[in-house]
Order: sequence, then C-alpha cells, then structure tokens
Amino acid sequence: MKKMKMFFDIEKEEQWLNEQLQKGYRCTNISGLGIYSFKKTDKRYVMRLDYQDYLPKKKLVEYKGIYEDFGWMYINGSWLSGIRYWQKEEDGQNEIFSDRQSKCHYYKRLMNYSSSLGLLFLFFSYLIYKDSGLYLTEGLWSMKGAWFWKAFLFETPFALFRLLPALMFAFFASSFYKAYRKHSMLKEQ
Repeated sequence: MKKMKMFFDIEKEEQWLNEQLQKGYRCTNISGLGIYSFKKTDKRYVMRLDYQDYLPKKKLVEYKGIYEDFGWMYINGSWLSGIRYWQKEEDGQNEIFSDRQSKCHYYKRLMNYSSSLGLLFLFFSYLIYKDSGLYLTEGLWSMKGAWFWKAFLFETPFALFRLLPALMFAFFASSFYKAYRKHSMLKEQ
C-alpha cells in the first residue's frame, strides 16, 4: 500500500505513522516526495523519528549502530541531514531517547532546523515583496467594476502562491516556538 502525505511537523508525522502501525501496516519506505510505502503485518511495531544534523560517514555508521544494537531498524533518512526514521517490534522499550538530556538535545536540533528554514523563507519573502506587493497587475486598484473583479480574480491564485514563503516562515517560527517550549520545560526539570 502506498500513501502520499506531506508533513512539516515531525511529531505529527510520527503520530500518523504510528496510527498506520496500529491499523496493521508496517512502513517499508519513505520517499523524499512524501510517498509512504506500507506492508500488511500481524506483528505490533512502533516507529520513532529523529532529526539529525549532518553526520560524516563514520558518525552516521556509529549513530545507526547504536540504535540497531537496541533493536531499531533504520527505515530511511537523508544522507546529509534531516529526519531519520526508525522502527522496531514493540517490546516495552519503545523510546529512542533514553533520558531527559538526549530528549533535550533532540529539541535543540529541531529548534536549529526550524530557525534555519524559517530564516530562509523570510529571505525569500523579502526578495518577493521588496519591490511590489502580492498583486502585480498594473493599475489593479484603480480599475472599476467588472474589469476590477476579472483582474482581481485572475491575479488572486498567483498572489496566494507569492504568499507561500511568508506562510512557511510563520509555520517554521511556530515550529521553533513549540520546540523551544519543550526544550525549556526539559531543562527546568
């Protein structure tokens, strides 16, 4: 079975993948385009996601080895940096972060990820809006009657598309804040 889905929140993606596992479908592959491959299973599995910055080849092998020693199976992950997908049969030891400090480091990595992507989209937004607004049709706001509505309705999908980087910045700012809150709560404990 294949499903296509896009996620921008790693915790929601993990939750959705575990819901598929509860329905009896084990994840076998995840493409970079958001296509998830599943296989029917009778066994009970659990899936965990981890975000890692760039790891040199030696560190990546070491990183994988640590988790595999504890029974986790590596499903997928970017060769540079990004989300790493781990799955194993349920056995009572279903967390990949064994202590508060490792969980704290995880949220710190998520904060760095969110802030870097957020700043990138903020830069794109600046480039798009610095010389003009969302609507680029010349004289749009001085048009009258039916001409205005035709031009306005024609231009609106393009304006919404130009708004996308600003919306992505807002999303990543929100994602940063969520990770910051969880990181702060763990540090205080």
